[in-house]
Amino acid sequence: MRGALTFLLLSGGTAQAWDYTHGLPCLLQHQNMQAEIALTYDPRVPVYSITITRSAPWPQADIFAMQFSGPAALSISTDRHSYSLDGLSVTVTDSGFGNVLDGLQFNDTATAILGGTTQSFDLAGAADAVEAFRLCQPEAGV
Repeated sequence: MRGALTFLLLSGGTAQAWDYTHGLPCLLQHQNMQAEIALTYDPRVPVYSITITRSAPWPQADIFAMQFSGPAALSISTDRHSYSLDGLSVTVTDSGFGNVLDGLQFNDTATAILGGTTQSFDLAGAADAVEAFRLCQPEAGV
C-alpha cells in the first residue's frame, strides 16, 4: 500500500477511482493526493478491516472516528484502532462494517478523524465498488 501511495504523491497524479478486487480477502481501495483508504473483508473468518495510510504519521489518540457527509450522513467512532509501526497507517477491524459501508456507498465525503488530524476522501464513484465489496463471498469449495 505504501508503495502505491508514495508513487501517487511523488507523481502528482490525479485521484484514482474506487477499485474493488475479489479475493480472499476482498479489497476495496481508493487513493487521493494525500492518502490511501483500503478495506478488506475475509468471508471465511468473517472479519473486515479499514486502513488509512498517510504520508505523515497519525497522532496518537484514544478515539478514531469516521464522519460521512451527504444524503445519508453519519458519524461513527471506536477506541479499537491500531497503528502501523511507522505510524503512517491506522487500522480498525471488526466482524461487521454495515455503517462504514453505508457511509461510503450513500454519501459524498468520508473523513477520518484521529486527534486533531483529519483525512477526507471524495466518495464520487464509490457506490458501485462498495456494492461489489458487499457481495464478497468465498469461491465454491474454498
